[in-house]
Amino acid sequence: MSAVPVPQPRAAVPVSADAASSRRSLAVALLLGAAGAAVVLIASGQVWSRGSASVGGGSVPLSADGRDVTGVPAALAVVGLAALVAVFAVRSGGRLLVSLLLTLSGAGAAATAFLGASDSSALDEKAATTVGDSSATIGDVLTRTAWPYVTAAAGLLILLAGLLALRYGKQWPAMSGRYEREGAPRAAGGSAARVPAARRGPGRPAPVVDPDRPEDLWKALDRGEDPTRET
Repeated sequence: MSAVPVPQPRAAVPVSADAASSRRSLAVALLLGAAGAAVVLIASGQVWSRGSASVGGGSVPLSADGRDVTGVPAALAVVGLAALVAVFAVRSGGRLLVSLLLTLSGAGAAATAFLGASDSSALDEKAATTVGDSSATIGDVLTRTAWPYVTAAAGLLILLAGLLALRYGKQWPAMSGRYEREGAPRAAGGSAARVPAARRGPGRPAPVVDPDRPEDLWKALDRGEDPTRET
């Protein structure tokens, strides 16, 4: 009677410094990119400047929000957010291009928001519309708020996320990369893929994984197996 081998506990695999650095950079880039895009979208909708237009011996208060001044930061924030997600869907040269797009989106959002802080053209247009005279201007701007500078700072966060992607992006995982097979044929639709004998205990029947049943696929994943590999 043969002895049944007793499973031995697996030794903990040490995490290398490069892997730890890659994980940290990934988490930081996601946080910076998502937070920066969200703040740009919020701040660009706030009031950036206030003024008044003279009408019939009196004055009418006017205000302009960030999207009245320029819609570029908000548009670039959306592009940057899409690029941040796309970084995980591409590899190699494609990932480099998407990371560059993310970086440029942040730089463009920051630059246009900073320049828009001193732009009074939006208030001049509102003054001309209010007065009914195309040559009317706002005159002296009464208040310039901090929101354009908040928008510019948020754009810098997107820029930093892009720089991290350029530096560490090649080490980050890609979508559907965990179970990607190298040259292995895909199982025919509806056929059952059996677990390799090396992964089963002695004397145990081979579990059957039906690709058409999601619960079978999840159970295989929980066992650490690739349910798509044909043996």
